Amino acid sequence: MNRRRLFGWGGLGVIVVLVAAIAVAELGDRSAGSPGLVAGAATPAQIARGEYLAKLGDCAACHSIPSAPAFSGGLRMSIPIGALYTTNITPDPTFGIGKFSLADFDRALRFGVSKGHTLYPAMPYPSYSSTTPDDVAALYAYFRYGVKPAPIANRANEIPFPLSMRWPLTYWRWLFAPEAVPFSAPPTLTAEAARGAYFVEGLGHCGECHTPRGVAMEVSAYTARDGRAFLSGASIENYYAPSLRSEGPGSLADWSVEDLATFLQTGGNRHGIAFASMTDVIVHSTQYLTPGDATAAAVFLKTLKSSGAGSVAEFTPDPTAHAALRRGDVGTPGAQLYLDNCAACHRPDGAGYEGVFPRMAGNPVVEADSAQSVVAIVLAGSRTPRTQSNPAQFSMPALGWRLSDVEVAEVVTFVRSSWGNRASSVSAADVYGLRSRLDAQNRARGGGEQ
Repeated sequence: MNRRRLFGWGGLGVIVVLVAAIAVAELGDRSAGSPGLVAGAATPAQIARGEYLAKLGDCAACHSIPSAPAFSGGLRMSIPIGALYTTNITPDPTFGIGKFSLADFDRALRFGVSKGHTLYPAMPYPSYSSTTPDDVAALYAYFRYGVKPAPIANRANEIPFPLSMRWPLTYWRWLFAPEAVPFSAPPTLTAEAARGAYFVEGLGHCGECHTPRGVAMEVSAYTARDGRAFLSGASIENYYAPSLRSEGPGSLADWSVEDLATFLQTGGNRHGIAFASMTDVIVHSTQYLTPGDATAAAVFLKTLKSSGAGSVAEFTPDPTAHAALRRGDVGTPGAQLYLDNCAACHRPDGAGYEGVFPRMAGNPVVEADSAQSVVAIVLAGSRTPRTQSNPAQFSMPALGWRLSDVEVAEVVTFVRSSWGNRASSVSAADVYGLRSRLDAQNRARGGGEQ
């Protein structure tokens, strides 16, 4: 047999193996069960519960876009291999989930398998996998009977072949997604903390942004029981989602339960104000938490700290920088830039104005290991979330158009090292890299450069 023919048979063998592997994978998907689910007539109370859970799951933020019916999809999501468009999840029978049974809905929500194919983990089914059967049924009831059908066709994803093939996602799911098991409260948690854990680890999917990812873009820890990587901070969408743990500078060490609950429901507190993607989370999701659920989530988050004695260090103010600015001493690099561009809103003492302009002193975002968020906000600006309890909205203008990379680096370094902050410095090269990524992102969305 000549080499060409041998190669041909070898190629055929590879194809046969791949087809067999895909068939086995899909067969395994079909056998995935959904124990505990009971289909029945939806009640008004169940639909109302489902609507509340849909808000907790932040479904609208991804599956709704301006000037289109709610939950009809179409949001563009950039990923390393291209771009995804979120799907129509209204009960439309052609383009939405109108033909989904309760079991179909559960498999998509918790197992990441929709009508025979694995979903991209941009849909946070690994976090949703702990949703209880009763809550799955309530969500299904809401999306089938509480949402208006919208005959809006789904947009094709912008992922080039062969990266667009979905079968490798099955193996990603097998390797990295947690087992789809309804939430069970750890015995170490109080009933209130367990209630908060169900939201934070599950439908709230806080770890999808605030937990580091591995080489395959998998979340490295989905629950507090998976280790200290859980909610320890991570880079996402050119920003840095800060640590939600209470373990020293750059964390929530000096935030009280009340501070956390207030932040979740309003988007701000005496320590800081939401920005970037967290603004959408506040607007579409956490502002609707009941007071009891917001407090429970905060109680759980405050359990996330090292067991070592003395590991939690609260912020200690230092008046040195404030005194220098009051004297007109601007010899420190970045000091004059801060006075010219920042002090009117954030004050010379870095204390800001609560609920309007966030404080710089002791702000965990400012003190985080990564300066990515602070640099991005200086370059691109920011807006406070508009919520039911706080309808006023305030903006920070983008300064990237008038500050050079060196100037941005100097002013960010200044705020990260003043008033008691003890974070690392920022280089012009760091700013240049982030500016380039923000410009590319903006062009992809149809805007101009910063």
